[in-house]
Amino acid sequence: MKTLKITCKMCRREGVSLCGREKCAVKRRPYPPGVHGPKGSGRQTDYAKQLREKQKAKRLYGVNEQQFRNYFKKALNMKGDSGENLMRLLEMRLDNAVYRAGFAKSRPMARQAVSHAHVSVNGKRVDIASYMVKSGDVIQIREQKRQKGLWKTLADDLQKKEGPSWISVNADALEAKVTSQPAAQDMLQPFDAKLIIEFYSR
Repeated sequence: MKTLKITCKMCRREGVSLCGREKCAVKRRPYPPGVHGPKGSGRQTDYAKQLREKQKAKRLYGVNEQQFRNYFKKALNMKGDSGENLMRLLEMRLDNAVYRAGFAKSRPMARQAVSHAHVSVNGKRVDIASYMVKSGDVIQIREQKRQKGLWKTLADDLQKKEGPSWISVNADALEAKVTSQPAAQDMLQPFDAKLIIEFYSR
């Protein structure tokens, strides 16, 4: 499936940086794009609030509408809180795990690394960004890719970065092990998952 390209216009529309760029436009112009400028669009309806939260999550994780709806359906069929289930499914995508481990500076960069076959899972090449990792999986930058581009200095960068509790990183081996599923404190994001569940449950 075609992945969603994040633009700074989207970041400004949602009011948060989704693109991962250090010089994201939302930091300079923290209001929606358009001729109305910083005046805003007035009071939002409940539907509009739910829609914006859904769009924010979709764009942050780089998934299209059909993928996102499928995650919602799967979250409903899982035990526990549907909002947390949805967040957990998004977090356990391979591209997000690569980003969380510190192997990439942004999710779009992580998605590109996966799609260009720079990453292996349990020793096997995986080039599908939506691949779902699970506890015990070992994610690694492939041996033949390590001396190219940004990977050359990655080990040094990883020494300075603290990853989430559900991923254990071996900086020298450019390796990350998924030790558990993400806990609630590991899934804090600038959107409300409950409003997303309400949006699809209408």
